[in-house]
Amino acid sequence: MIVVDSSVWIDFFRASNPVLGHQLQSLLDADEVALAVPVRIEILSGASTRNLPSLKRVLSALPLFYPTDESWARIDTWVEIGLRSGERFGFGDLLIAAIAVDHQASVWSLDDDFHRMARLGWIDLH
Repeated sequence: MIVVDSSVWIDFFRASNPVLGHQLQSLLDADEVALAVPVRIEILSGASTRNLPSLKRVLSALPLFYPTDESWARIDTWVEIGLRSGERFGFGDLLIAAIAVDHQASVWSLDDDFHRMARLGWIDLH
């Protein structure tokens, strides 16, 4: 399973990168995509009032991953390790990454934070 970050969804909805769009569509068709709750909120909060109902319907077809108690403990640990390594990460990205790890999923993102987390061995990237 792959947790797709909002950076990929934004490119997909804007159709700004046909290769990315094709890759995401293939993963959607294969039922390999899941949404972390923070990503769903990010996508919906950026939608227009007109597009919101249809976007909610479309996203409701995907598995939705929520944080667990382990997610919060993992984030605490990662913050400490990150600080010792000279790395800082945004709360939303940490939450998305922890949710993905808790559900044994990789992360697909265009955001450098996730690439740095992967270099630290915290997550698997798609």
